[in-house]
Amino acid sequence: MTQTERARRVLDEEFGPAGGPVSVVSAPGRVNLIGGHTDYNDGLVLPMGVDRRTVVAARPREDRTVAVRSAVFGETASFDLDAVEAAVDGAWSDYVRGVADRLQGRGYDLGGAELAVVGGVPMGAGLSSSAAFEVATADALAAVAGHSPGGELVDVCWEAETEFVGLNCGIMDQYAATFAEPDSALFLDCRARDHEVVPVPAEAVTVVVTNTNVQRDLVESAYNDRVATCQEGVDYFRDALGEPVTALRDVSLAAFRDHEGALPETVRKRVRHVVSENHRVREAADALRAGEFGRVGGLLNHSHASLRTDYEVSIDELDAAVAIANGLDGVLGSRMTGAGFGGCVVSLVRSDAVDEVTAAVHEQYLDETGIEPDVYACTPDGGVRRHES
Repeated sequence: MTQTERARRVLDEEFGPAGGPVSVVSAPGRVNLIGGHTDYNDGLVLPMGVDRRTVVAARPREDRTVAVRSAVFGETASFDLDAVEAAVDGAWSDYVRGVADRLQGRGYDLGGAELAVVGGVPMGAGLSSSAAFEVATADALAAVAGHSPGGELVDVCWEAETEFVGLNCGIMDQYAATFAEPDSALFLDCRARDHEVVPVPAEAVTVVVTNTNVQRDLVESAYNDRVATCQEGVDYFRDALGEPVTALRDVSLAAFRDHEGALPETVRKRVRHVVSENHRVREAADALRAGEFGRVGGLLNHSHASLRTDYEVSIDELDAAVAIANGLDGVLGSRMTGAGFGGCVVSLVRSDAVDEVTAAVHEQYLDETGIEPDVYACTPDGGVRRHES
């Protein structure tokens, strides 16, 4: 049974069969090849959609109620479109209320709907299951009401997460879930909110993801600490350069090197990571375009070292997964992806070595840590998609 068929089945099982039209929408998870913690600094990132998708089946109701069944959580929630309640402790249903609230706030006339959500994106693994959920749910609600928000889904879903649910994040995850292209990554400028499509040719290289299956603790507080420290860097460079520095995106490598000795140690390390990471993202996009995959792998390794040493968001298990992968023939480079403190490692692997690499990473990581990992190859997949009814 496909995911779309399962979503339809869950819809009928929860709300009863109906003869009316059903809209089915899916959105991908994402891996960020390089560009760790640069998105909320108005920086550059290189994400791609992956072939792990969240699917939503939806159909209209006669009233103004939205009822949602999550097959992932085994729960059903409902709310009134005319009285959308505030978020409650980051519950999964908050995201549905949030996208409905923001769609209506942007002038979309929604009607009542029944939704069934089937999740194919691993949760808590750094693959942005929340953005896939937001984008698929928002577009399903819009489809049922006869709307096509297109690229506006990015802002609808980003506002839902940051303003309604109350979780700070950059724009990358929602953007990738909306605009990802098959067989490609997106060279995304998070300030300009535009992108270039960069090929990731399947015949040459494959992205392998290792989920360390380490629960990420204290991520939100550590994330907020780093946002605040980056702002300290912005404030310093605005005064030091006498220029309109509004984000670390505005600080060049040369300017950082001229002033790094005047910065407090923690601020210096955080700024060095962000400024150098933006440079690495540009280099990686250029290398992919040129087919220089070994160079891309080296940049991934440098990125991980910077995230570990300067941004301090790695942990032993992430470092172990990176070291194990990089010790294998056919692996060109590896780095942690996502917020850190657990989650996933992404490796760029020669396509002819994928089977051997995935088996060896699984065996060696289990032996070294005692934790069973999930290791899988990812195919770059397209963004949000409406499926035929």
